[in-house]
Amino acid sequence: MSTITSARDRAGQNFKEGYNCAEAILRAFRDVLNLELSDAAIRIASGFGGGLGHAGCMCGALTASVMVISLLQGRVSKEESREPVYQTTREFHERFAAKFGATCCRVLNSHPFDTREHLRNCLKITGITASLLEEFLREKELMPGVTN
Repeated sequence: MSTITSARDRAGQNFKEGYNCAEAILRAFRDVLNLELSDAAIRIASGFGGGLGHAGCMCGALTASVMVISLLQGRVSKEESREPVYQTTREFHERFAAKFGATCCRVLNSHPFDTREHLRNCLKITGITASLLEEFLREKELMPGVTN
């Protein structure tokens, strides 16, 4: 199984098990990339599901993708430049928007929250986002321990 399939499948399985889109993405990439990420860190993603707590704003799968990018490229000191991670984040945001036509949860998924239709559509978005992120990380050579 390719890593991309694995990330998509893991994110989808996480979502089916009851994790929201943001939690599903973050958990999948923690596993696929062997990231040192505690369960406490996964909890940070919980409020991002449903476009920020069912507010319907920024897609949780997208925000979790930015968390992954930041884990791989972010800074830990104010002396370090923000520009590399900002540029990478901006590029992924643009790719996500080009793929889906929007970044806002309520636009991406107009069905009422937690209905069968909503969950089915969110599962699809979560899986596609996992694939999109992994392809993007490969292109940017940000996949630790994974060769292109």
